[in-house]
Amino acid sequence: FAGHLSHFYSVAQHAVLCSQLVPQEFAFEALMHDATEAYCQDIPAPLKRLLPDYKQMEEKIDAVIREKYGLPPVMSTPVKYADLIMLATERRDLGLDDGSFWPVLEGIPATEMFNVIPLAPGHAYGMFMERFNELSELRKCA
Repeated sequence: FAGHLSHFYSVAQHAVLCSQLVPQEFAFEALMHDATEAYCQDIPAPLKRLLPDYKQMEEKIDAVIREKYGLPPVMSTPVKYADLIMLATERRDLGLDDGSFWPVLEGIPATEMFNVIPLAPGHAYGMFMERFNELSELRKCA
C-alpha cells in the first residue's frame, strides 16, 4: 500500500493469507503470486499502469519465477480471485476503508476466515518460509 498504513504490513504475510483462501492445488501458486516483489519495488496498480516499461520488466521476472517453480504461465483464476478477496479484507482490516468506491472490488467480499493483523517483519518472514516449506513438501508428494 505504498507506505500508507500506520503499521508495517508484509507482502509475505499477504501471500501466506492468500494461500489459505484457495483450494489446496492452488495454494503454492497463491503463496508465490507476488514473488516478483522480492526483485522489483511494489508499485500501486494505478501508477503501474502508467509505467509500461516497468510492467514489462515485472512480467519477465514473473515468467522466470513461474518457470522455476512449475507454476502456470498466467495467474490462475482462483488465485486472482483470492488476491481480490485479500484486497477487500485488507481494506476492511487495515484502516483503508474511507467509504469511497473501489471499482476493482465491486462484488468482491472480504473473507470472514480471519482478520488481517500486521505482523513484525521477522514473524511474517518466518510464517512465509514455514508455509513455503509445507507446500513444497506437499507438491513433492503429489
